[in-house]
Amino acid sequence: MPFSLPTGGRLAALALSFTVALGTTGLTGAPASAAAVAPYGPQPPQNPFTAANGAATMHGDSASSGTTASPGPGTAAVDYSRTALASACPTVAVGGDGYVIALCTTIFGRTPTVHLLDPATGADLASLALPKGSLFGGVYAYLDNADRLVVVDGNNNLLRIGHHRDGSAWTLRIDQSTPLGSAVPAGDNIVGLTPDWDGRVWFATSGGVIGTVDTGTGSVRAISTGEGVQNSISTVPGRTAVATDHALYLLSAAPDGTPVVDWRAPYDRGPARKPGQLSWGTGTTPSFFGPGSGTEYVTIVDNAAPHGNLLVYRASGGPEPVCRIPVLTQYARSGTEDAVIASGRSVFVTNTYGYPYPALPEGAPASQPSSANFDGGLSRVDVTPEGTGCEVVWNSPVKSAALPRLSLADGKIYTVSVTGPTGSAGLNTFAQYHHSVIDPATGVQAASSYLGIGLVYNPLQMRGTAGPDGTLYQGTETGVVRISKRR
Repeated sequence: MPFSLPTGGRLAALALSFTVALGTTGLTGAPASAAAVAPYGPQPPQNPFTAANGAATMHGDSASSGTTASPGPGTAAVDYSRTALASACPTVAVGGDGYVIALCTTIFGRTPTVHLLDPATGADLASLALPKGSLFGGVYAYLDNADRLVVVDGNNNLLRIGHHRDGSAWTLRIDQSTPLGSAVPAGDNIVGLTPDWDGRVWFATSGGVIGTVDTGTGSVRAISTGEGVQNSISTVPGRTAVATDHALYLLSAAPDGTPVVDWRAPYDRGPARKPGQLSWGTGTTPSFFGPGSGTEYVTIVDNAAPHGNLLVYRASGGPEPVCRIPVLTQYARSGTEDAVIASGRSVFVTNTYGYPYPALPEGAPASQPSSANFDGGLSRVDVTPEGTGCEVVWNSPVKSAALPRLSLADGKIYTVSVTGPTGSAGLNTFAQYHHSVIDPATGVQAASSYLGIGLVYNPLQMRGTAGPDGTLYQGTETGVVRISKRR
């Protein structure tokens, strides 16, 4: 049953009075009125060519909603364990058989490596190293409807990697390989990857090529935007969204699979790359959402100074936004490298301004300023019921070091928060990391459980994934942390 907050009666009144009383916690924005207790969901439609929504991609589903239908560990005491892989693990997916597949990049050598983890213990059961490409070549991937990881290797081959059991031993092997050939120019690299409802695999490159692959026939069709892409891409029935470093594109496919631009919406890319962002332009993957089908709107955050703006568009409309509204305004300056959570009429934006990443993409311009404090914080923005604008519901001071996820099963936002020193040295030495639960109605941190200190627990603004049993798998700078409700 999808979660929804009460819209009237005693519980709504309690929520309202509770939020009004939060003035001393640092929360700002509108009280928990009708907008703040709006229901979340539905999830976007299940893509027939991915594993279950919520556990198929870094952002949960091909729409990049940042939601899951599985519960999380909740607000009670948790148990946790860490699987050390000497790798940063940005994509953690869970297949229909319950096994966990992680795409990681080794600390030394930056080699993309696939790991199969035991869901009962988190133990590393098998691994497979892939030819390396760019920094983001080891980031974005998805799990298909046969529980195979779909990823592009450094030689620009589209791979489907399956996990197979031989007696008591597990192996990972390449079940299918499709070359992308000349569609990817020399020196370019695949960034985004997701399937559409016809089974074609869409891709985008850092150099701005957008294409489709039919892995049954090997046919590849592509166009060039001439603009850089540094984030993943998203699909819902009949539509694909790609954000370049200049504009948001909404596309469809011609009968032969060639991408067709339905509309292009330029945005304010700001005067320069901000500290805490990996590229100059939007830091967000486009997210589809809506209160009816889960696909009515598509959203990104621009790179305007001093605060980025949330931009919401009608997916079936044109390049004129429903709203353009500043977010994370509780700070003098803000920005985000994180995809948003988008569900129902609500969008949740995380502040990464000043977050010190250990590496930048090749050719990334210098940030302005060169560094800044990492303040963290989140904003919630709701599209009005009439769909004619947006309003900020709350601003929260929670300092999220991970990319949060919303559970529609239990109505909680899960993330990893950080306390202590949060400069480039502090995050990997004395900063303390906590499994944190946030109330999406108010922005209040409802629970916090200490995980550990320093780089082994640093989640690098990566998103955790919930398994069907409520266990949360959080990628970190050095492996994967398994968090579950204490039995």
